[in-house]
Amino acid sequence: MDTHGVISVVVPAHNEAAVIGRLLRGLVTDARPGEFEIVVVPNGCTDDTERVAASVGEPVRVVPVASAGKYGALRAGDAHTTGDIVIYLDADVEIGADDLRRLAAALREPGVLAVAPERLVATARSSWTVRWYYDFWQQLPVVREGLFGRGVIAVSREARRRLLALPDVMGDDLAASVTFAPDERRVVPDTRVVVHAPRTLGDLVRRRVRSVTATTQLQRSMPKAVHAARTTRADLLGVVSRSPTTAPKLAVFLAVTALTRWRARRPIHSGDFTTWLRDESSRAV
Repeated sequence: MDTHGVISVVVPAHNEAAVIGRLLRGLVTDARPGEFEIVVVPNGCTDDTERVAASVGEPVRVVPVASAGKYGALRAGDAHTTGDIVIYLDADVEIGADDLRRLAAALREPGVLAVAPERLVATARSSWTVRWYYDFWQQLPVVREGLFGRGVIAVSREARRRLLALPDVMGDDLAASVTFAPDERRVVPDTRVVVHAPRTLGDLVRRRVRSVTATTQLQRSMPKAVHAARTTRADLLGVVSRSPTTAPKLAVFLAVTALTRWRARRPIHSGDFTTWLRDESSRAV
């Protein structure tokens, strides 16, 4: 597949030594000479993320920054890119070189500014409550159509200006998704990213508390866009209507959502939009 030039890849990484090698080796194995430039930005790391990333070799380049923070890491990595297409990757996902090629090709279609791959949530090692939650969550319209929750977003040179203008918010992937109108963004068929789910209900709640807190923060600066990305009662009932066997999973989804909102009250009321509740269980390899 002709990609018409180098594809730039930016990977911010904070203490991702356990998983970043998996991502990078998966990309480099099938990469053609000169096809990708991969910029890894270890930020505020206290583990071996920098060493593991550097050990992969070309076309990986490591640009460490001292302070922890995804916002700063993304921009530091972006400054070292040269391609007209830039793909931002979370360090804990899995995606192949051919998927990146297909994303790049989709961005060359008229009017398309931002794309993401189809999402496969890996739940084989998760508890049944986590599996049921994600079984239902993935069927929601906003989840199927939005670019968030995938750990991957690819943008054109024009679109990068919009992303770089976004404020420093916790929910960077949701912000990136709602920045583009529905006709400007696309989930590309026949591409896939593997997103590893939490193993336990407690880890899932931690991850969802972060999401609720981040959404609340973003809503204050982009209220109309975030409101359009919310799940409605009609969306929930629509899933069950299309697939009646999901009714028990809806009960789990609603219970987790209620618990998550209750747990998120404290950070929201205190204005704590910086504490990153990280799920370590999904990074165990």
